[in-house]
Amino acid sequence: MEKLVTTAGVRARMSRQKSRDTSVEVALRKALHAAGVRYRIHQRPVKGVRREADIVFGPARVAVFVDGCFWHGCPEHATWPKNNADFWRAKIEGNRSRDLDTDARLAEAGWLALRVWEHEDVDTAAARVLATVVGRRAERTAARA
Repeated sequence: MEKLVTTAGVRARMSRQKSRDTSVEVALRKALHAAGVRYRIHQRPVKGVRREADIVFGPARVAVFVDGCFWHGCPEHATWPKNNADFWRAKIEGNRSRDLDTDARLAEAGWLALRVWEHEDVDTAAARVLATVVGRRAERTAARA
């Protein structure tokens, strides 16, 4: 990856970007909590896999990732910076590759990775997460019976 050439203002702005507890993530957690489900936050679902999920439903084995449109290359809203274009393209494509690898590793361990884009309506995303968790819990209960 090439060396990033940037200005002090850009460097300061980028350093303030939150990587956890973003407004979308907090709103999603509040909606899920209000729906009556409980979860863990910012945990590694699978030991030995150095990837942290934003919201983890352990018994259902569902790991929720709230992905930012810029950082994860949203097909609807991603923008490609003109300054340091090669650096940013490599960075974002690397994030996409890591996301796919994470999903595959979790699936191998029996987990479901669920991705929510930051632009999604929170209530719609919460309903999707809730339906997935309830469905997975039912499957696991039926398998044990």
